[in-house]
Parts: sequence; C-alpha cells; structure tokens
Amino acid sequence: MAATSLASKPFLRSDVGSSLGFQASELRGLPPPSGQISIQRHTRPSRRLEVKAVGNVFGNYFRVATYGESHGGGVGCTISGCPPRLPLSEADMQVELDRRRPGQSRITTPRKETDTCKIFSGVSEGMTTGTPIHVFVPNTDQRGHDYKEMSMAYRPSHADATYDWKYGLRSVQGGGRSSARETIGRVAAGAVAKKILKMRTGTEILAYVSRVHQVELPEGVIDNETVTFDQIESNIVRCPDPEYAQKMIDAIDAVRVRGDSVGGIVTCIARNVPRGLGSPVFDKLEADLAKAALSLPATKGFEFGSGFAGTLLTGSEHNDEFYTDANGNIRTRTNRSGGIQGGISNGETIYMRIGFKPTSTIGKKQNTVTRDRHETELIARGRHDPCVVPRAVPMVEAMVALVLVDQLMAHLAQCEMFPVNPAFQDSIHPAVHEPFLVPKLS
Repeated sequence: MAATSLASKPFLRSDVGSSLGFQASELRGLPPPSGQISIQRHTRPSRRLEVKAVGNVFGNYFRVATYGESHGGGVGCTISGCPPRLPLSEADMQVELDRRRPGQSRITTPRKETDTCKIFSGVSEGMTTGTPIHVFVPNTDQRGHDYKEMSMAYRPSHADATYDWKYGLRSVQGGGRSSARETIGRVAAGAVAKKILKMRTGTEILAYVSRVHQVELPEGVIDNETVTFDQIESNIVRCPDPEYAQKMIDAIDAVRVRGDSVGGIVTCIARNVPRGLGSPVFDKLEADLAKAALSLPATKGFEFGSGFAGTLLTGSEHNDEFYTDANGNIRTRTNRSGGIQGGISNGETIYMRIGFKPTSTIGKKQNTVTRDRHETELIARGRHDPCVVPRAVPMVEAMVALVLVDQLMAHLAQCEMFPVNPAFQDSIHPAVHEPFLVPKLS
C-alpha cells in the first residue's frame, strides 16, 4: 500500500485533461487541493516467465507420454486420445515388446528382462474406453554397481555430459532417460497405433535392417512391395535377405568380441497409407516422420524417398510421372517421392531410412574427463548392444505408426467433417467390415 500526495504532484496530465474535454491549462490557476488523498494499490507478486519444456509427450491427437528410467522401478507410457471400442489386450503390446526386449540373441545386450507389460487403465472387458491408457513394465535386472566408474567419468559421445550441463545432475545408473529402455513406452503405444491403422485403413508398417557397418543390402535385392514380416523376423539381425543377414551377423560378432560396436541403417516402409495425410506447412508428413525417427536414441540421419541420392539427378530423371491404372486410379510409375508429395501422402508406399551410430558405451579404453574436470581413462562396464539396429526395428515401426495415426486423426477431423469432393478425394472407409464389439449392458 502506498500514499501519494496530490499537492506534491501535477494534478492532471495534459493528455488526461484532453481526454476529458478540457485543457490542463484551464486548471493551472486553481489552488492545489487541501489535504492528502491516499491511493491504495495492492501489490501483486512479480510475474515470472514460465516455460513448460516437457519433452516427454509426442503427438497432437493421439498423444503418448513416456516415463521411467533404465534402473528405476519401471518404465511405461500413458496414451491419451485413443478411440473407444478398439479391441485391445496386453498380448497386443507384448508381441511388439518381445521384439524390442534385451537378451534375445548374442548380438544384443545380455541384460535379461522379460519386459512384461501391464495395462492399468483405459481398457475394460477387452475394449478401449476412450480414457487414458496407462501401461507399466517393471525393471527386474538392474545392476547399478556396473556404473560406478561412469558416475565419475563421462562416456565419450554419450548423453552423460550434456544431461549434467542441462539439468545440473543426472541419473547415473543405466543412463536414466537417455537409455533405450525409455523406448518401451513408445513400442507399447506403437502397438496400439498399428492396430488402429490396420483396422481403419489397412495400413501395414514394416522395418528391417538394410545396413550394418560396411555390409549393405544392394538396391533392388528387397522388393518393398512384397517383403513380409516373416522374412524380416527369420533371423536375429532382422534383415530379410538370408545371405546378407549372415554377413551382418558376422560383422557384429567381429566387433562384439573385441568390446567394440558398430552402427547401421534401418529401412521402414508403410504400405496402403491413405492419400491426404499430412498438414502443410509445419506439420508435413515427412517432417513429422523425421522428428519421430530422430527422437529415438542413437539416430544420426533420416531420409525418405530418393533421399540425398536424389540430389544427383535432374528433374526429368527424378520426377514420378503420373498414369491411370486399370481401376481408374491416378498412380505414379516410379516412387522417388517416397509416397509423399508436398508434405501429403499420395497413396504410394512410404519408405524411409534411418541411420544409427555405433553404441557409445564400449568395453575399450577411451580418454575422457571426470565430472570435476580431470582428464582420465575409462573402460565402460555394463551390458550394452554391440549394434543397436536389430532391436531398433520395432522402435522405428512404432514411431512411424504414432505419426500416421496422429495424422489420420487430424485428416478425419478436418477434411472429412463434411462430405468429400468425389472428383478428387477418397473418403477413408474402415478396412475391416465386421462390426466392432459393443459391450453388453449389465
């Protein structure tokens, strides 16, 4: 509260007098007011700029929040925006989580986790209720003592240092949120997204390993229009060609026994994606896919369609010419666009490639510094993948599914609010024709 004496201050400002219909000069000859008028002002607390920098939620309509750390009590996710009356069980998620889990072969981390999921909410009698779906997976094979040296020294090219620099502290055991165990929540949510896409649009998403270190699948060996899930899952490296799969496995084994690591590339395809997905200009479909893929741990590059190789072609060489197929549909004879033009899906197969770096935590001596800025040497302990790409396959599929289902919901909400223009648009009809199960009233 403050008291202001009008006798000691100008009675009226000129601009105030003008706004009242007279000039302040007309009042200058008047005596000042006697006494004092106390003007009470309630002090307010100072406003602070608050920035909600969450970074743990993905999606606009189909929203996924992941939580948990590598060596905490568990990890999981909360899914908001899932449509009601979708048949869903823990088994739907477990299939995908088993593909992601550690300890599944000699070329993955030896950490033993069953990654058994539990749905705590959002599902009743085998059907989604439209409310948030909470999924939890416990951690059961933590070894915090493996990280004693890493609690003092930074692992080269790992997130140890940058987490300290950003937050001022970090969860040392297992790398905390920077660990790939965070992706369990993504894969669980991706399983739900996959099921929605399959039932609503018949979309199929498949990923496979196309390169490990110097071993790369030659172009044309795999037909993205016909490759199958069983072909991909027929070996431990998840490469659909048996000959190159064995070469990749040998390449991983060679560095694994030396305590080193290698990187690689995961190719992902999405078939039978409806036309019209993508929201220019800032939410173009390829932009969302790039962000989704590059949010995964250890990613270093993203390209779709012809990618960087397309820069070596001329326009006449690169353009996908249109034609009309036997059913009267407009198609493209080639697919260098990768199923996306102008940020919008065109109905052709979407394909992309994601590059993963070699695992940064290795069993070889490296130079580094400690948290108190002393130079030292480090031989990292713990259980880590000699190559992340075999287990990255279901992670990539999950992130692509999350983008597509989110963009599908956006498209239906905006562009099919009213009847479509049949001259140009195709209405998105459910891919499954059997009626959804409706819970019986008790």
